[in-house]
Amino acid sequence: MSFSVAGEAYGRFMGRFSEPLALEFVEAAGIRPGQHVVDVGCGPGALTAVLVDLLGADAVVGIDPSPTFVDSARERLPGVTIVQGSAEFLPIPDQSVDAALAQLVVHFMADPVTGLREMARVTRPGGTLAACVWDNNPGGGGPLTPFWDAAQSVDRAATGETHLPGTTPGDLGRLFRAADLTPTQDTTITVRVEFATFEDWWEPYTLGVGPAGDYVGGLDDETRDAVRAACRQALGPGPFHLDATAWFVSAVR
Repeated sequence: MSFSVAGEAYGRFMGRFSEPLALEFVEAAGIRPGQHVVDVGCGPGALTAVLVDLLGADAVVGIDPSPTFVDSARERLPGVTIVQGSAEFLPIPDQSVDAALAQLVVHFMADPVTGLREMARVTRPGGTLAACVWDNNPGGGGPLTPFWDAAQSVDRAATGETHLPGTTPGDLGRLFRAADLTPTQDTTITVRVEFATFEDWWEPYTLGVGPAGDYVGGLDDETRDAVRAACRQALGPGPFHLDATAWFVSAVR
């Protein structure tokens, strides 16, 4: 899957959902002024920006493995420490933050349990660990559900994203427990996003971002047109809204 894309492309594809989600995520995690926080898998900075607004630039560190996302986050948030690195080997000291957050990241970690353990390593005792991932359960409420449902109705090769760890009911909590973290919250967060037209919704799928972008980019013209038509039939010409639900789990270090 591809995340070696410009931050702007990611923002147009997923930022429309991840930016409102970040506001709810920070509130659910109980982040408050005076804390120091690491944003694990910060991408181009949707969650990082919310944290900076709340805590200040000196209190936030963003980490992401993608060089293009690191560059985008640095440009968006001058003065914030943004570091290239993976969740499984966080480049910060032990017990150096009050909270470690991972928004829409755990399911893309090479080793989610190791990544969660690393988040615990860098968090002070009594601190917060929290993560959220989209609901990829078949027929679920994730933002990509309408796309994958439509794609699978016309193309048997459309595998979707239900196989990704943490995205089905109870699985994110299971990963926390496998990392020796006892969930204190295991619930959902839902945000609503408005679209003026079908094209506003569809066009970002052609930008090559993530599994859906990789899938669309690999289609022949006929199949791509058929998937687009199935999506339009399901959603209509617009305006319309989508309610996007993410699983949310938090634990105390």
